Amino acid sequence: MCSLVKRGSIYILTLTGDDDHCLNPDLITKIRSLLSEIRSDAPMSPSCLITTAQGKFFSNGFDLAWAKRSSTPTTSALQNLNHMVSLFAPLVADLLSLPIPTIAAVTGHAAAAGFMLAICHDYVVMRSDRGVLYMSELDIGLPFPPYFVEIMKAKIGGDSRVLRDVMLRAKKLNGKEAKEMGVVDIVMDDGEKTLKTAVELAEELVGRKWNGKVYSSIRMAMFPNLCKCVGLVNREFVPSKL
Repeated sequence: MCSLVKRGSIYILTLTGDDDHCLNPDLITKIRSLLSEIRSDAPMSPSCLITTAQGKFFSNGFDLAWAKRSSTPTTSALQNLNHMVSLFAPLVADLLSLPIPTIAAVTGHAAAAGFMLAICHDYVVMRSDRGVLYMSELDIGLPFPPYFVEIMKAKIGGDSRVLRDVMLRAKKLNGKEAKEMGVVDIVMDDGEKTLKTAVELAEELVGRKWNGKVYSSIRMAMFPNLCKCVGLVNREFVPSKL
């Protein structure tokens, strides 16, 4: 499902196995549990989170097969999907409020909620030889949850044409295209280099020795509409060093 290791000052959260890493309730709950573990430990010293995945996929989005399989006479597949949508919003809030820098090392396909998971990190490093970013909702006939729209506006909304292509064209972006469109920050040749580059970036960020509470406070202030949409209110006061 997923694992967490700490290498020096860097946490590496890995979606494990060779499956699609679809976001069902169990996986969402597990990721949140690991983020809670990081949150408890992070104030001890400057650190950074890297989220990555094994296999062909970073994440193929919500587990639609689970939604159908778990339907009952009183619970429809659509209700199960909406349940996952509700469960995922607090995970977005967890990442927005985490008191350390975050990096997604996207080493495979990231679709729909998997795409959202990637860009909810502060930085995205993506491989160029395999994998695409893709919002599949238009192609399969599903509306975007409102907070998905806020994620995209906050993270890739600098150019309305990029939002149009991602949301209204369901364009599949390879690494090179995603970099040119400003959706990801760094593109590397393969998965190994992608993770290595993410680690190097993490080491650079850790070396700045920022105050984690200040860092998360500034991050949340950058995206007020998104924070409000996922139920996150930045109320913490951090005394100045001055």
